Amino acid sequence: MVKRVEVTPEALQMIRFLKEKHGPIMFHQSGGCCEGSAPMCYKQGDFQVGSVDLLLETIDGDVPFYMHEALYRYNKHTQIIVDLIDGFGSGFSLESLEGKSFLSRSRMFTDEEYTEIKKSL
Repeated sequence: MVKRVEVTPEALQMIRFLKEKHGPIMFHQSGGCCEGSAPMCYKQGDFQVGSVDLLLETIDGDVPFYMHEALYRYNKHTQIIVDLIDGFGSGFSLESLEGKSFLSRSRMFTDEEYTEIKKSL
């Protein structure tokens, strides 16, 4: 089954580190200003998910990844790939405390993958 959200090995390593350090975490990507187009990582409960946020995937078994529905409509034909880079991104996202930044890359779904994805949301 194709996933809407994948993570690079480097990002997965940081996700596991953050879970160990902070407990349950989550991602939200809004597409707004102030780094809003980057995936933001929070302790679960520190960010209130709204009625316009869609759960796209659960990463590493227990890390929800939400996206604002307007951004999803724009990106619905692509797979989001969460990556990790050196450098300070948003001070609100947990990885910034480690001198790292999550960012999202994307790739277009094949026709077959997109047909499968449309059935599941």
